[in-house]
Amino acid sequence: MRRLPRVAEFPELRSWQRRALVEYLRRRDQDFLAVATPGAGKTTFALRVAAELLADGTVEAVTVVAPTEHLKTQWAAAAAAVGIHLDAAFRNADVHSAADFHGAVVTYAQVGVAPQVHRRRTLARRTLVILDEIHHAGDSRSWGDGVRVAFEPAVRRLMLTGTPFRSDDNPIPFVRYEKGPDGLARSRADSTYGYADALRDGVVRPVIFLAYSGEARWRTSAGEELAARLGEPMTQDLVAQAWRTALDPAGDWMPQVLRAADARLQVLRSSGMSDAGGLVIASDQQAARAYARLLERITGERAVVALSDDPGSSQRIAEFSASRERWLVAVRMVSEGVDIPRLVVGVYATSASTPLFFAQAIGRFVRARQPGETATVFLPSVPHLLELASEMEAQRDHVLGRRADDGLDDRLLARAQRAEAASGELEKRFEALGATAELDQIIFEGASFGTPVRAGTPEEEEYLGLPGLLTPEQVALLLSKRQAEQQAAERRRARVGVPAQSSPARPPGPRTAGERRLLLRRQLNALVAAYHHRTGLPHGKIHAELRRRCGGPPSAQATIEQLEERIATIQSM
Repeated sequence: MRRLPRVAEFPELRSWQRRALVEYLRRRDQDFLAVATPGAGKTTFALRVAAELLADGTVEAVTVVAPTEHLKTQWAAAAAAVGIHLDAAFRNADVHSAADFHGAVVTYAQVGVAPQVHRRRTLARRTLVILDEIHHAGDSRSWGDGVRVAFEPAVRRLMLTGTPFRSDDNPIPFVRYEKGPDGLARSRADSTYGYADALRDGVVRPVIFLAYSGEARWRTSAGEELAARLGEPMTQDLVAQAWRTALDPAGDWMPQVLRAADARLQVLRSSGMSDAGGLVIASDQQAARAYARLLERITGERAVVALSDDPGSSQRIAEFSASRERWLVAVRMVSEGVDIPRLVVGVYATSASTPLFFAQAIGRFVRARQPGETATVFLPSVPHLLELASEMEAQRDHVLGRRADDGLDDRLLARAQRAEAASGELEKRFEALGATAELDQIIFEGASFGTPVRAGTPEEEEYLGLPGLLTPEQVALLLSKRQAEQQAAERRRARVGVPAQSSPARPPGPRTAGERRLLLRRQLNALVAAYHHRTGLPHGKIHAELRRRCGGPPSAQATIEQLEERIATIQSM
C-alpha cells in the first residue's frame, strides 16, 4: 500500500514557490503554466503541488514527462526524497506502473511513440501530469500530438519551463495563447519568476561573459584563402566560417580560450569555491573528445566526457556532480535540466545560436549555493551571442504567427560546423588555417566593459583574476575600475608616443569602421561609468535606459550612428 506524502514535513519553500503554490491552490484550474528561470526550483514547486493533490485526494497518481532519460532518474530521486515514489524504469510495454509507486516518469519521446498507452494509464486513475520543460512538446508534431492525446483526460496538468519561447510556429499543447494588440498570439503563464527576479532574491548567480574575438583564416573549396576578425560585421556565411575556424580543436583559438577558462576556474577554486567545476559545451562528439584532450594537456587532468549515445554518460554526470573533478565536456547531455550546482565556469564552444538553446546552456551555471558566487562563461565574440548575453534578464514568450529573427541562421552554422565524415570530397570544401584569441569585451548585467587585449597577457590575467565571491555591485565596480585603468594606460602611452624604430607612425584617430566603433564604445562606457558614480544606478540599467530612448541593440552590436546617438543622449542626461 502506497503511503501518502506528508505535506507538513515538506522542505520550506522559497517565496516565489509559496506565491505560485497559493495561486495554484486558489485557482484549482485543470491547466497551470509555471515559468521559472533555471536554478529557481521548479522541481521542488511541482513536487509540493503533487504532494498537496495526493494528500487531499484530488489525484491518485502522478505522471512526470521529462525531456531526457537522464532527467527521469533525477526526477525520481527528487520525488523519493519527499515521499513520492515514481517509477523511472517504466517502459511502454509495461502498460501500468506497479502498485507500490505513486506513478511514473517518462520522456516526451516515449509518449510520442505510444500515446494510447499513456492515455489508458491516465484514464485508469485520477492523474496529475507534470510536463517538465513543456516547450519540448513542440519539438515535433508527433510529440505534441502524442502529449495531447495521452494527457487530455488528466484531472490536472502542471506545465513547467524555464524558457517559454520557441523559434517556430508549433503550438505547445495545453498552453494558453492570447492575442496582443499586434494580432499575434503569445503564450500566457500563470506564474512567472524570471532571471532578474531570482538574481534580486539571491536564488541564482550573476554571470560574467568573457567574449573572445581574434583573427580567423580559412581556405574555401575554390582554394581561396580568407581572413576575418571574429565579431566584426560581415555576412552570415562569413560569420559561420569564422566561427567554425575559431572552434576548430586543431587551431590556436580554442587552446587559448580553454587555458584562460582553466585559469579562471583556478581563481574561483582558491577564493571560496574549492570544488568549482567547469563545463565545455561542444557542437559534436568529435569536437567534444578533441576538447577533452586539449584540457588534459592544459591541466594535466583528464576531463569527463558525456555523450548522448554513450550509455554510461548519465552515471558519469552524476559522479562528476558529486566529485571535485575540474572539467566536464558535453554536447547536449547537460544543456537543460541537469543540476550540477558546482558548475561556475563555462565555455560556449558550440555553433547553436537560438535563444532557447543559449538560455538552456547558460542555465547550467546560475544555480547559487552561497551568497556572492558569480559564474563566468567564455564565448566567441559573435554579434548574435553577444546580444543574447546582453539580454540575459529579458522575459520572452512563445509567439505564434511571426518568424523569429535570431540574427543568425542556425542552418548556415550547422552546415559550417558539421564534420563531413561521410565524404572525403566534402571535407575538402573547407579548411581551417588558424585563429588567434583576443579578449574582446566583458558583458555583465547588460553592460559592456573593457578594451581588447591579447590572450596570455597580464591585461587578460587582470580580468581572469576577479574574485569569485562578490556582490553584483562589487563586480560592476571592479569592472569599471579595470576599464578606467586600461583607458588611462592607453592615454599615457599615447602621450609618451611610440619610438620610431618600433613601428611606423600612425595617423591620429581611428582609421577603420571597426576602430571607430571600438573608440565610441569605450567613450560610451566611460560616460555610463561616470553617470553611475553620480546617480548610483547600475550600469545595466543605464544602458537599458539609453536603448529605450534611442532604440537599437546592446552596445556590443550597435552601429556607429547608434553609439553616437547614445553618447549624445547620456551627455544631456
